[in-house]
Amino acid sequence: MTPFQHGRPLPAAPAHLPPAVLSARGLVKSYEATRALAGLDLDIRAGESVAVMGPSGGGKTTLLHCLAGIVTPDAGQVLLQLDGATTDVAGLDDRRRSALRRSTFGFVFQQGLLIPELTALENVAVALMLLGVDRRGAEHSAAQWLGALGLGGMEDRRVGQLSGGQAQRVAIARAQVSGASVVFADEPTGALDSGTSAEVMDILLRSTTGTGRTLVVVTHDDDVARRCARTVHLRDGRIVRDSLCPGTAA
Repeated sequence: MTPFQHGRPLPAAPAHLPPAVLSARGLVKSYEATRALAGLDLDIRAGESVAVMGPSGGGKTTLLHCLAGIVTPDAGQVLLQLDGATTDVAGLDDRRRSALRRSTFGFVFQQGLLIPELTALENVAVALMLLGVDRRGAEHSAAQWLGALGLGGMEDRRVGQLSGGQAQRVAIARAQVSGASVVFADEPTGALDSGTSAEVMDILLRSTTGTGRTLVVVTHDDDVARRCARTVHLRDGRIVRDSLCPGTAA
């Protein structure tokens, strides 16, 4: 997948609403006596950036995991609509959900979850090699992405030789090198200082919604949420507020 052009301005919001790429319908998920999701409905449009906020235990991460096929809801549907086809993610078996997470979904987590024994280049390339791309081709694409994210010359550094912001850039490259249509980020700036956080969010937005992809971010940070086009607030497994953020592009 060709990386985005580093520094390219974000596109203007479209005059019409694009179709939903992900739709949750009646999502219910419980963990023993705790109801994490309580019949939740949500549409996420193609090319949109959505911040999911709320108190701890409100269902934010559970919603992300259900949308991404990491966990299966107790009831309800997660509909993925791409290339004219609709797939019920919640209805897929483990093997097909895993394949979807490797090819169509990308993930950025708070700690990056990079493999410390691998270099930056290898951490990104492995996402393509899991899809059957040969090592040479995978490393070529990985190097392009690292260069586009401002990490040219750092390909051979291991995780311990990178700053927190640089490691998150590697994680962003890994999330998108396979051409993921939807990128999920769970507290991607939670371990970073405010300056680095703003830098990482800028890179994340430009490389996702700036190229027409969709971004779903779970965050406690109001500054991160304001950078997204839309903010969804959860409480007790339900949406209590769904608002557009002024001055942002989807």
